[in-house]
Parts: sequence; C-alpha cells; structure tokens
Amino acid sequence: MDMIDSRYGTFRGLIRLALTRAELVTGDGGVSLPDRRAIRRLVFVCHGNICRSAFADVLARAHGLHAASFGLSTETGKPAHPPVCAAAAAMGHDLGAHRSLRAQDYAPAEGDLLLAMETRHLRRLAADPALAAAPRTLLGLYTRPATPHLHDPYQLGDAYTRLCLERIATAMPVLAAAFPGAIAAASSPGAVRAEHPTASA
Repeated sequence: MDMIDSRYGTFRGLIRLALTRAELVTGDGGVSLPDRRAIRRLVFVCHGNICRSAFADVLARAHGLHAASFGLSTETGKPAHPPVCAAAAAMGHDLGAHRSLRAQDYAPAEGDLLLAMETRHLRRLAADPALAAAPRTLLGLYTRPATPHLHDPYQLGDAYTRLCLERIATAMPVLAAAFPGAIAAASSPGAVRAEHPTASA
C-alpha cells in the first residue's frame, strides 16, 4: 500500500489512472485539440488552483512559456498549498507569489489551450458554456512517461507530492516543442520540433 500511495497518491488515484487510460482508448476522454500552431498560451486547470495547476503555471513561465491557470472549485486569491510550496522550493521553484483564480474570473483569450489534470476536469470544462468552445486536453499526456491522470496531492504524503510535481516538470519541454507559438518571444516557431502525443498515450 505504501508503494501505491507514494506513486499514485491513493488507491483511488491508481484506479482513476487506469480508467482514464481506458477513456482515452475509447475516445471518451474529452480531449479537443485545434491546430497546434494556433496555440499562444497554456492554461493549466485543476480543482483548487493551489497545487497542480499552480506549480505547472509557475514552472511553464520559468521555461519561457506564456501561461495562466485557474481552478474549477476555488476562490480567487488563495496562496499555493504549503506542502506543495515546500516541494517546489526543494526543486528550485518559488510559488510564493501564486494566487488562485476561480474559473469565473478567468478571461479566455484567442489561442488558449486548457490543460487539465483529470478527465473529470475536461467534462466540467465541456459543460461550462463560457469554456466549452476552448480547446482542451490533459497535461499528463505530455509528461514523460505519459500519466494522463495526475492525482491531486492535496493533503497527501510528501513522497507523492514530490513525484507529482516531478511528473509535471517533465511535461514542460514537451509542451514547448508541441506548441511553439506559446513560447514567449519565439523567434521562429517552425524552428522548434513538435512532439505531439496521441490520445492513446
């Protein structure tokens, strides 16, 4: 059980990962992607915008990407979760300035790509009239190895919290290659070779 908790957060996290892989194989994952060349900003989405999407947002900016984030069930102005801040700091990243943003306060822009952590997030985005038209996919399809369900580390153990952040970190170079238009001041989008995962990853 300790191995499951450290690698998947909880047994439920392991089951949700398996179910997500099945959803993607059957085409029920809720992924909706446009021409990758149209993407100008990466918008990370999770439940509270204080753990996964908060870290992804800060890390993407550190990698020179246009980025934003919001939460589907949160209030605007909350700081990042302290254990996540500590794990991020150990990796050399400061989440001290991050403040959560609720979905209702998110201002969509042309060229946004919504990157969710779970398929249930994708379903909520698709059901929201203000967000349904936005292209959306799973951040975990871009991690290496691909982990399409990134279980919420909120109030879970330090080992899983660290692993979750490390998984998210592996996605950054892949995202930069897949969506060169999101690179800040990109001199030549065509100069970056794309590595675009399939939904069956």
